[in-house]
This record gives sequence, structure tokens and C-alpha cells, in this order.
Amino acid sequence: MSEFSAIGWGPFAATARTLLAMLVLYGVLVLASLGAAWATRRGSSLRAQINAWWLIFPVVSACLLLYPWGPALLMWLIAFLALRELAALHATPRHYFWGVGAAVWLLQMALAWWHAALATSVLAGLLLLQALVFVLRRQRSHLLLLLFLLLCLGLSFLPLLLQHTPMAGLNLAWFFYLLALTALNDIAQFIGGKCFGRHKIAARISPQKTWQGLLAGVFASMLISLLLGRYLRLADAPLLVGLGVGLSLAGFVGDLLYSAGKRRLGIKDYSALIPGHGGMLDRVDSLVLTAPMLYLGLLI
Repeated sequence: MSEFSAIGWGPFAATARTLLAMLVLYGVLVLASLGAAWATRRGSSLRAQINAWWLIFPVVSACLLLYPWGPALLMWLIAFLALRELAALHATPRHYFWGVGAAVWLLQMALAWWHAALATSVLAGLLLLQALVFVLRRQRSHLLLLLFLLLCLGLSFLPLLLQHTPMAGLNLAWFFYLLALTALNDIAQFIGGKCFGRHKIAARISPQKTWQGLLAGVFASMLISLLLGRYLRLADAPLLVGLGVGLSLAGFVGDLLYSAGKRRLGIKDYSALIPGHGGMLDRVDSLVLTAPMLYLGLLI
């Protein structure tokens, strides 16, 4: 790692490389949009999914440009939209769920940038307590709150990643790496499953999840992690390959957890907020576990 901590590699250079990598992703999105338009002239769910990234990418770009406040705003926006989705699924009256969820959301906001480790510890304790309540009572409202707490706990690792990344000066680059790898892993698993999927992993929970799709995601994540990580000068090749595998598996498990929640609730998507993707929780379910996985991986 000493070659990457030289004086010539400063925060400005790291930020410039990160923004250039973001522009490359825009180029890939342009090609994907043109390809989808040519292949599906009459429209399809795949075309809608690709077009939805034109809504997601500018938000992520603004988040990067507004660093260090941008990631915090993105985290709180995700949590608020997720709370809104879950509240809509709550049986009336909803004011109790809104009150409890808003209290957790505000607690996360207050603690995250004052003492990130404390925020994670408090949310972990609340999550365990809520899990116990759900096991004992099995009520819909308790499941909804459990899903929200799990999201908040996962997001609480973002401030930890930004504030306490072992590689000084590369915090924004690691943040971009996390978002890019999480999203591209989801896309690779989806495409791999659609093209080659034969053997289902958990048919009752998520019928579209196949071993072939999972392996495609793992392979793509390893490759993307190695290429992107070396370009951003984040770490050496063995660590990047290991992180690629770990983040791919963590993203898959996070997706599976929230799919199980949807089956329990009897819904297809958490909302229709993002065309072709479903709701906010349908889009960020992988991030719930990839954020802590990356932080813990860097520490270990």
C-alpha cells in the first residue's frame, strides 16, 4: 500500500479520478440505453430499468460533487423515502409507525456525523430488540419497523466508511467504489440470471434468483473491483479481488432478505417510485449489507 500513499497522490487527485470514473459510467449508460432502444423498440421492462438509471445517476453525481455533505444527504434521503414506502404498507392508523420511524430516522441523523460508531451501536441494539419483538408477536407493523431498522443500520456504516477509512485521503473514492460495485453487481446478477439462469436458489422467496446469476455477479464484481480499485489506486489486487467476492455475496444476501420481507408482506415491490425498479428499498436492499461488508473488510 505504500506506493499509493506517496505525497503525489493527494485528495485532489483521488477526487479527480473518482469524477472521471463517474463520467465513464455515464458513457456506459449511454451505450446501454442505445442498445436497449435498438433491441426493444416496442418497449420492455429492461428498457424501463435502464432509463431509470438516468434518474439515479444524477443524484449520485450530485452526492459526489457536494462531498462531504453529499453522502450524508443521500443517506438521509434514502432513509426518508424508505420510511415513506413502509408507512404506506402499514395498516391504518399510520401515525404510530410514522412517529416511531421518524424518531429512528432523526436519531440516525443526529448521531451519524457526531459519533458514527455510537450511531451504529445504538441502531444494532434497536434492531436486535425489534427482531425479538417480531419473533414473539409476528405482526405486520413489527416486520415493517424491523426492515426500516435494518436499512438504517446498514446506512450507518457509510459515515464510518467516510470518517474512518484506513487509507487516508481516499474516503470519497471508497464511497464511489461501494456505490458502483453494489449497483453493477445487481445488474450483472440480473443479466446473468436472465440469460443463463436454470437452477433457482430460493424459489419461494425470490424466484428470479439463480446460481448462474449469482456466479455471474461474483465474477463481474471481482473484475470490476480489480479494474476500478486499481484505477482509483485504492488497494492491491488480492484485497480488491477479495472485496469483490465479499461485496457480491453480501449484496445478494441483502437482496434476499428484503425479498423475504416482500413475500411475508404479500407484495411484489415496496412501491413504484423508480420505474422498472420498484421502490427505494427495492433499489438499495443490497447496500444494506455491502456498506458494512466493505467497512469491516477494510478494517480486517
